[in-house]
Amino acid sequence: MIKRVLNGADALVRSLEEENVEYVFGYPGVAICPFFNSILNSDIKTVLVRQEQCAAHAASGYTRVSGKPGVVAVTSGPGATNLITGIATAFADSIPLVCITGQVDSRLMGSDVFQEADISGACESFVKFSYIVRQASDIPRIVKEAFHIASTGRKGPVLIDIPHDVQMDRVSGFAYPVSVNLRTYKPTVEGHPVQIKRVMRELARAKRPIICVGGGVHLSDAAEEVRKFAEAHDIPVVSTMMGLSAFPTDHPLFYGMVGNNGQKYGNRAMNEADMIIMVGARVADRSISQPDLITENKVLAHIDVDPAEIGKNAGPSIPLVGDIKHIFREFNERDLEVDYSDWLDWLDGCKDDVINTESKKRAEIQEEHILQGRKDYVDPRIFIRKLSLKMDKDAVYVADVGQNQIWSCANAVMRRGRFLTSGGMGTMGYAVPAAMGAKISSPDRQVVAVCGEGGFQMTMQELATIVQYEVPVKIVVLRNNVLGMVRQHQHFVYHDRFSVTDLSTVPDLDKLAEAYHIGYLRLETNEGMNECLDAFLKEDKTMLLEVMIDPDDLC
Repeated sequence: MIKRVLNGADALVRSLEEENVEYVFGYPGVAICPFFNSILNSDIKTVLVRQEQCAAHAASGYTRVSGKPGVVAVTSGPGATNLITGIATAFADSIPLVCITGQVDSRLMGSDVFQEADISGACESFVKFSYIVRQASDIPRIVKEAFHIASTGRKGPVLIDIPHDVQMDRVSGFAYPVSVNLRTYKPTVEGHPVQIKRVMRELARAKRPIICVGGGVHLSDAAEEVRKFAEAHDIPVVSTMMGLSAFPTDHPLFYGMVGNNGQKYGNRAMNEADMIIMVGARVADRSISQPDLITENKVLAHIDVDPAEIGKNAGPSIPLVGDIKHIFREFNERDLEVDYSDWLDWLDGCKDDVINTESKKRAEIQEEHILQGRKDYVDPRIFIRKLSLKMDKDAVYVADVGQNQIWSCANAVMRRGRFLTSGGMGTMGYAVPAAMGAKISSPDRQVVAVCGEGGFQMTMQELATIVQYEVPVKIVVLRNNVLGMVRQHQHFVYHDRFSVTDLSTVPDLDKLAEAYHIGYLRLETNEGMNECLDAFLKEDKTMLLEVMIDPDDLC
């Protein structure tokens, strides 16, 4: 029997096997064909998306549910450049991906040959690190480093650009590194004990403390440790958009999402607090529109694994660098005798007042619509709340970008499930491929994607992937035939001078569903909502639910 000679592509596949990779999301082309040829000899499964950006979104959904770095492989030139939006989306939300791009032959690089693109240079500001592989013998080391960099410290995407000829070059023997030792990359894991003591000391002095959880809590898999600490001392909690689902929505200590589109009582809690513990959040404009307010007359303790984020937008009283899971384990081992009952009573009263006021205002609007004889639509707030309550308790809810995202953040009830969305980049079209990746990661969990028809049409081609690989994802399209978020902005800022926001009434989603051989339902009014949702969620198969909403409804 003749032993097959190992080449660079084989070494790449073997390296992925050593990292226990189960799936590679991608799209082939000549420059990456050696890799896709070698992967046929492996148990690693491949998923052929219909556009390269969606490979990164699918890998993002996969890793956010599984906790394992997602892997993407595409070809050179337009294949690689199509991937950039997906890489940037992952980078903005600190999602660990290993992105492999084929490249033209080494000797041709820099000569503008067919399908050549400097993808390493193009992605420089959107990756934690990038490699251009020059020798096939370097592949095991590079892959080991790439997974280490992507999944440690502040997580994020790493790019491996590998020329076609390097994939074809022979490799004399294969040895995968046991460990990684990068002299210039040593992320801090353990929090400094002096700073931990300072946080505990200030908590003992505080009368109105609050914990603000960000996406870093999920990335560190620290939701349980944070909840345990908050519950042990009755400390109220708010969340950024990316931190949603770290705390159950109906938890008595949870006071909603903060920021421009957050709950009023959550924002007021932040303003009235005398101590804020900011956990795994960037203090970016969407969650904290006026950073000076969270440092004025209060103690700010900022906990993050990335030292560059601490003090970037707001100067903390107590900077604490380290892994959130490790730090809160330390917190939970320390004694703290406090009583914040008066503060919690005040917050509960504030929350009740806001909810009652908003309910009354909503009822007045509905009454006005009835008097004006306007056509009845589905109320997206009621719909999203009912949808989430009917979903399994551990279900994954994936929100796209636009009004649907804001309504979802404000009204979706999360219990033991996960809430996924594109927060930092706000990438329309994220939900469908991300939901597909999440379902592939956890086949036994219910996964629902909620989109507007604008975002849905950006990546609806992935219905073909969903059907081909039999991935039963539930998809909701909130339809108002406009780009709702932009139109809302034009309503307030440009006084109803609507420009380039009319999506018209096509496509017919019932016919689209039929073309892709998936089930279809349509909901036009609030009447019959329960029955429609029951039918939508009943069977474990892909379903498309079109929900008609008022184009003048604002979030």
